[in-house]
Amino acid sequence: MSWQEQLEADWQEQLEADGFCLLPQAVSASTVAAAIAHWQALLQSPRVHASLVMSAAGSVSGARNILDLWPEVVELLRVPAVGRAISLVLGPTACVVRGLYFDKPPGHSWALPWHKDYTLAVQAHRPSAIVTKPTTKAGVPHVVAPADILERMLTVRIHLDPMTAENGPLRVIPGSHRNYHLADDPPRQPQTILCQAGDVLLMRPLVTHASGHTVNGTILHRRIVHFECAAAFPLPDGITWKWAIPLTPQPVREWGGEHSIVGASQLAVGASQLDGGASCHPVAAAPMSHDSREE
Repeated sequence: MSWQEQLEADWQEQLEADGFCLLPQAVSASTVAAAIAHWQALLQSPRVHASLVMSAAGSVSGARNILDLWPEVVELLRVPAVGRAISLVLGPTACVVRGLYFDKPPGHSWALPWHKDYTLAVQAHRPSAIVTKPTTKAGVPHVVAPADILERMLTVRIHLDPMTAENGPLRVIPGSHRNYHLADDPPRQPQTILCQAGDVLLMRPLVTHASGHTVNGTILHRRIVHFECAAAFPLPDGITWKWAIPLTPQPVREWGGEHSIVGASQLAVGASQLDGGASCHPVAAAPMSHDSREE
């Protein structure tokens, strides 16, 4: 077994046992910088603001529907180390089925208590005894999925900033992915995830997780692109995924590089294209409630 095969076997073993694992430096610094620049350009478009989570002061702490707002972001999942990891876990038909963005901007912190991720984004609500509790989030229908669907999914969190003790890091309960209900989780010590920009966290949706507030006075952001992925399997009762974007058929290349699908020179164009080339300026979005957040 080569050293690369051994590393892959090690993280797959941890993912199976604990429900999460970290892939250090899976995304290059240049790709991270290009992603941040592109996102900042998109924030200049009023059309994205309906899907943003914003403070009363205008700081962006999250966004829904980023697969529509920022289609190029999927290229982060096609970076070689990330794409290979997803393929090893979900197989060759892996798709991304939802995308979110999180930040804890300096001076505008937030926190979430212990929870599991139960919801799916779907095309429309339909009668079903299998998927339940229909809701609508930022205009998109969502439902709560049973364990047998969630167990076949994988969350991929790409860190655009270091996650430190200062900026409200994620905390997880190892092994909790084996239980659907919080009350059934094993009595294990939580683990705090500390990592660098470019590190990628793989996590099963049923891992119990939480995050706390940032430290007063920190100047650190905590920007994360959160993807939910699944193999191309149908949902029950005629329900369909809102998004199901295949990952493997496309060329797997570094984003922002000389030969990438999205070249560095294109990163600043996205916002102006959203508005037909017109110049645009930030406008205020209505603040969302604490319950509208996810982590």
